[in-house]
Amino acid sequence: MRHLSAVSAAAVLSAFAAGSGTAQTSLPAINVGGQRIVHSHPVVRTHAHAHTHVTPAGPVTHTHPVAHTHFAPALRPAVAAQTAPAPQPAPPAVTYPPAPPITSSSEKYFTGKEVNAIPFARPGEALEIVPGLVVTQHSGEGKANQYFLRGFNLDHGSDLGLYLDGTPLNMRTNGHAQGYADANFLIPELLSSALARKGPYSAEDGDFSTAGSVYLQYLDRFDKGLFSATGGQFGYGRLLGIKSWNHAGGTLLGAAEASIYNGPWDRPDSIRKINGVLRWTRGTQEDGLSITGMAYANRWYSTDQLPMRAVSSGLVRRWGTMDPTDGGDTSRFSLSGRWSQKSGNQYSRVEAYAVRSTLNLYNNFTYFLSHPDIGDQFRQFDRRTMVGVNALHGIAHNVADFPIETRAGFQGRYDDIRLGLQESYRRTPYDTIRNDYVNEGSIGIWTDTKVSWTPWLRTIGGVRFDYFHARVQGLQQFYDSPLLMNSAGQPAVLWTAPFNSGTKANAMVSPKASIILGPFHKTEFYANYGEGFHSTDARGTVQNFSTTELADDDGFRQVARIPILVKSRGAEIGARTKIVEGLDSSLSFFWVNVESENQFEGDSGTTAFGRPSRRYGLEFANHYRPTSWLSFDGDVALVHARFRGVDQQQALAWVGLLQPGIIEYGAYLGNMHGNYLTNSAAVVAMAGLEVGEQTGWFGAMKYRYIGPRPLTEDGYIKSPATGTVNARVGYRWQDGWKVQLDAFNIFASRSDQITYGYGSMLPTDQLHAACLAGAPGGDVCGVGVMDRHFKPVEPPSFRLTLAGPLSYDTGFKLPDVTEPFNGKPPS
Repeated sequence: MRHLSAVSAAAVLSAFAAGSGTAQTSLPAINVGGQRIVHSHPVVRTHAHAHTHVTPAGPVTHTHPVAHTHFAPALRPAVAAQTAPAPQPAPPAVTYPPAPPITSSSEKYFTGKEVNAIPFARPGEALEIVPGLVVTQHSGEGKANQYFLRGFNLDHGSDLGLYLDGTPLNMRTNGHAQGYADANFLIPELLSSALARKGPYSAEDGDFSTAGSVYLQYLDRFDKGLFSATGGQFGYGRLLGIKSWNHAGGTLLGAAEASIYNGPWDRPDSIRKINGVLRWTRGTQEDGLSITGMAYANRWYSTDQLPMRAVSSGLVRRWGTMDPTDGGDTSRFSLSGRWSQKSGNQYSRVEAYAVRSTLNLYNNFTYFLSHPDIGDQFRQFDRRTMVGVNALHGIAHNVADFPIETRAGFQGRYDDIRLGLQESYRRTPYDTIRNDYVNEGSIGIWTDTKVSWTPWLRTIGGVRFDYFHARVQGLQQFYDSPLLMNSAGQPAVLWTAPFNSGTKANAMVSPKASIILGPFHKTEFYANYGEGFHSTDARGTVQNFSTTELADDDGFRQVARIPILVKSRGAEIGARTKIVEGLDSSLSFFWVNVESENQFEGDSGTTAFGRPSRRYGLEFANHYRPTSWLSFDGDVALVHARFRGVDQQQALAWVGLLQPGIIEYGAYLGNMHGNYLTNSAAVVAMAGLEVGEQTGWFGAMKYRYIGPRPLTEDGYIKSPATGTVNARVGYRWQDGWKVQLDAFNIFASRSDQITYGYGSMLPTDQLHAACLAGAPGGDVCGVGVMDRHFKPVEPPSFRLTLAGPLSYDTGFKLPDVTEPFNGKPPS
């Protein structure tokens, strides 16, 4: 009230300061609450005012003339018309960070808006915005995706590093697969940016980064908020809410998601997923502080891959299952923080995280191969607590007039893990193959220096040092160990825990170097070299004996240990140009060698020998936006991938399958030694189209092609090519609401989501009865019937989304549903 009174008094004094009320034509402009108010055309009138004073002699009444200033009513409309402010455009709901400097031709940066512009059916598929990256699924929507990039069959993430807000998603020594990276908890609408780097060329990239790394960042603020509801075919439903508040000197962002899905399968997936994020932020990414908590839980049934012979014979439909009890459940809870500071020519950033996760998986990939009577289902479990820290400090300076930027970083991580493998029947375990307690820790120290020799020539040199240490303690008990039959037909207990325990440590140095040359207009050339690595399952580094079979003399069968760190080397040359207005094109030639493809097989609890490998190829990526309402994307990757050397063990096994009396069963087909890297895609192509402005009608299409792949080392079994098209059409209102229809596999492709080539056994197989009778011999019965096993692309489906701003101030107000059809553009 004192502020308003002071303003009023100042206005009156200004009027009298002119000498006369009629001499001044307007009052001065004044500011009230940050708004400029202009008074015009005052009319001064004088009124008589009587008032009474109380004095010792009694009450005395006086009359004074009092001048008042009024605005003539007839003038008010004209004044309003003259002073009405011009309409201002609404501020954007989301502010995306600028792109960082690019250091290789294959490196790409995307905003969250770009990630969400193209339709995708599952959260992990949002990563397919990275050129050449394929994300698919074979075992239910709660299990980690399968990834393919640069000729790598990355399984669930073995050579692709995934990070969210500095927290690694790849799980070391995981119950199912090394590098298991579950991206199903991602909320794509929350993404601020995605930075994709391919190859081991950056000193910042450590474990699991041989093929590439993707750094995802969530938003710190969502100004308008978001409410989104989606419904679709096959029982799909999703609710999402996002909102920001000012709190405690910063911004509090909350998001909650719930979704369900059955899929087209005869045994519905029955997915039940809940997800939440709560983040408090102060300042900016470069100079500020944030604390983030996340919680996620999911449970599902899964229809795994089917043998082609079962579908061809009519034993099951394409949407059927061989084991209706397969599935799993998972949870993830995390707390992370970030502190960053920028001062003068120096900057610092520290990220810390703690993650608690659980995983239960029930799978049956070989059906009745190992257990002809009850089936081959097995359970894998993983319980872990992961803590870690990333620290970075950079300084910019000049030496002899050359601008130089030096960075140094530290990365530390520790995993406390309880994991195991059990055989089960209808989700009931009956023996334990592995049950281990693992402590695994690592430290990484890295540095790099960028020198700008001229405005068109830059070099980057870096190196990183990594040290890993793991301790494995077997917890398998004698009484629940597998019971096998020896050569004499007597039962034998395979209790290997005391002999498959121990510790393992190793260190590795990885140099990096890059040259960026840009003497031509809007064009740069790149040359990169780097050494990298991936860690292996700690259980395989200390394992001495097989956990699933006896030796020929009925004793424990020895297996070879694997190293905890496997070296990789890669190089790349390429160019990137923007010489054509609106067109961003890049061409990259690369090669990468991996010293060993050794892996611990979580599905069998043992190790597999892997030879060195080599991959080389080219990538051509294009993004073209000729106008503000139209953009095109076109990418193609061509890769040649082969093992190096000769697989002598496989050659001997193949010869064993050619013996008289068993050759007629055909188990040798697909088991000959060869150099094909299994499931390595030689051709990957993607094309995208996006149309529409910020408001009004919009649409998008995405085409994805994966070429045929060898499924066995000799190339006998191959996968078909896969091509799918997704589409989107919708309408955006100016107030933030939108309606959107997504359509998937619109041309009804009947190809495979994913395909494998291996041996399995069905009760209807002729070999099944022969093995029960003991006729063919152990080698053939252990291989089974070689076949193509596939999970089909889901049939065409549609999902409808209604989304809009989430505001507690203005209330819940739906948009004008007639606007898209009245022929008028949004104002």
